[in-house]
Amino acid sequence: MAKLTDISREDFSRLSLEAKRPYLERCEGDGLPYHTLFAQQFDRGILERLCTLANRIRFINKSREGALYLKTVLAHKRAMLYFSQPSSRTFLSHLAACQILGMTTGSVRDAATSSEFKGESHEDSIRTFSSYFDMIIMRSPEQGLAERMAWELSNSSRPIPILNAGSGKDQHPTQALLDIYTLVRSFETKGGLDGRTVTFCGDLMRGRTVRSLSYLLTNFRDVKQIFVAPQELQVPADVVMILAKKGIDFEVTDDLKSAVKVSDAVYMTRIQDEWDSSKGASARIDTSKFKFGAEELSLLKKDGALLHPLPRRDEIATCCDRDPRAMYWRQMRNGMWIRAALIAATFGLEKPIMDCGY
Repeated sequence: MAKLTDISREDFSRLSLEAKRPYLERCEGDGLPYHTLFAQQFDRGILERLCTLANRIRFINKSREGALYLKTVLAHKRAMLYFSQPSSRTFLSHLAACQILGMTTGSVRDAATSSEFKGESHEDSIRTFSSYFDMIIMRSPEQGLAERMAWELSNSSRPIPILNAGSGKDQHPTQALLDIYTLVRSFETKGGLDGRTVTFCGDLMRGRTVRSLSYLLTNFRDVKQIFVAPQELQVPADVVMILAKKGIDFEVTDDLKSAVKVSDAVYMTRIQDEWDSSKGASARIDTSKFKFGAEELSLLKKDGALLHPLPRRDEIATCCDRDPRAMYWRQMRNGMWIRAALIAATFGLEKPIMDCGY
């Protein structure tokens, strides 16, 4: 079995994401991740196992006895939430997931409160955290940092798992997991996710959630993907290349209303102006046609789903919030359960939880 201790950091960095997957799996050979870094680590079988485990955890947690049992399964483990990039939902969702499983947690949410303020590198900070904790859940604006630290920790005297909660502009795998979990649950009584049409709209160029979810959707049969955005913010070439290579049916357009009419699910995103190279660059792009309101809601199928990774600005009108097809608040809660499932699976608890008597 491939291990990160068997390959140099330079050689590992040159591998494709698919080729990196075996190096990131648990030693038990069950296909589940040890380090969770990108969407390419999850095939359909793993996705279905994690969704099933998430359902099991949320069912067990409904009773007081079950909730108390869950709090014992990782009571002997500690997790560091290292969020050097601002976040509320992603931070709290991972924190709640740890609490469900009984993990003790620590956190750094501002580099100014850590030794990085004194000039310490991200790498040294993370190596320090590994001395005190059994998992590091990290979110960083620095692209590739989670991957580099996964290799470093695997080759250290205290290897512990890294869970990527957002890394630069590249990937956000746990957000994609909760998005898939939400879609699976939305259509589980309506024939499933296979054969559906999913539209992405907004800032697709810089939206790492779009990149990760688009890939995960390729694990399902005959799912068409439509990308709606201004030309300046349209889906990046690397995503298009992956879809073309896999033979996925996709469309690139600027016509949101036409896309909504044929879509089973619409995934809206905000303009990510925090990545602007110059102040106010995004404000100069006309985004008026890329907003979802009452008119678009009237065009969405009666059994459709409207998603958003949040936070939102004005890309979804608040009049949509009470519609049963609006799934973005359910997405947030789903994130807690699927992240609890992922953390439990990382520590080898899939079978004990599935087989417990609650």
